[in-house]
Amino acid sequence: MVHGILGGHSVELNASSGVCNSGMNALKFGYLSVKAGNSANAVCTGSERVSAWLRADKYENEVQLLAELEAHPAIAFKKDFLRFMLSDGAGAFLLENKPREGALQIEWMNAYSYAHELEACMYAGGDKLPDGSLKAWSEYPAEAWLSESIFAIKQDVKLLNENILLKGAESMRATLDKHQLSADDITYFLPHISSCYFKERLYEALKIVGIDLPLERWFINLPEVGNVGSASAYLMLEALMHSGKLKTGDTVLLSVPESGRFSYSYAFLKVV
Repeated sequence: MVHGILGGHSVELNASSGVCNSGMNALKFGYLSVKAGNSANAVCTGSERVSAWLRADKYENEVQLLAELEAHPAIAFKKDFLRFMLSDGAGAFLLENKPREGALQIEWMNAYSYAHELEACMYAGGDKLPDGSLKAWSEYPAEAWLSESIFAIKQDVKLLNENILLKGAESMRATLDKHQLSADDITYFLPHISSCYFKERLYEALKIVGIDLPLERWFINLPEVGNVGSASAYLMLEALMHSGKLKTGDTVLLSVPESGRFSYSYAFLKVV
């Protein structure tokens, strides 16, 4: 949010709490600490328990109020959408300063924020005003907290559909260019996607910016574990490591978008 207010250009941000990128931020903190010699090892995690937030009873007050106003009450799609898109889950990585056979080595990590260009897309504890700014829960009367489900998680699906892939392709192009890599240097691509709806569309968006990564080199476990947000990269990599596919010298690119205000994290790893 601070980046959005300040403007400027795309920068790397670090937030220890949040949504999808918080797991990658934890990983980078541990990675840099071990790399700098500050720590001999680190345990990094990403976890979600969003189901408790999305139960129908959390919206009951708003639904009852709407029922008094219309015959067929329905909460706004921006609130209802995420109730069917998010899952619980957790994962962890152990980082050490000495390699083990068959383990993965982190080569680099990068992150990009586009909050200077785009308004909030997923948010809670407030609501969006017509100009795109957010009105915080503290500015609403207490009775509105329940009647308008102010604390519900909301998703601006129009903004998401128009920008999540566009900025994802832009940021991935930037990170590969920074490290002078091409699609040929990536053995396995592990993109976090919230829905299989985005898989082919992401493939096409990457092709537009000159990144042609054949789908047979993609590894996604969304159908098995669901959209677990900040834990997604952890669970994808764990599944790949136990698949028997990896061999010494293989490379893995983790890609995690965050629709909160359009942030993207990348990690490039190699099997040692």
